[in-house]
Amino acid sequence: MISKKQSRIRRGRATRARIALQRASRLTVHRTNLHIYAAVISPEGDKVLVSASTLEPEVRNELSGAKGHGGNVAAARLIGTRIARKAAAAGIEQVAFDRSGFRYHGRVKALADAAREAGLKI
Repeated sequence: MISKKQSRIRRGRATRARIALQRASRLTVHRTNLHIYAAVISPEGDKVLVSASTLEPEVRNELSGAKGHGGNVAAARLIGTRIARKAAAAGIEQVAFDRSGFRYHGRVKALADAAREAGLKI
């Protein structure tokens, strides 16, 4: 019997293989019940170029009044705009979206849409 986590990791492996062939920087997303994390990783896959998450002090202050803090769509939108701004500051304009086997739905979709609206080409 394959677990839910193993199944998600298996789904994500195909995406990472395709992105590796493209030699593109990738915007990878990880979500938990309480938080969402995003990072832009170099084409070689050896360095995190920029990252953002709901654990950052500035984000936590901004979400302090919100219910649920980091595990909702509003937090995902905030992280999407933050990662796009940080990527632009680092000179990264285009990335491949790696959803890590998570469905393109809800928080993952909100993060990607917010990053696009903030100027990141996905």
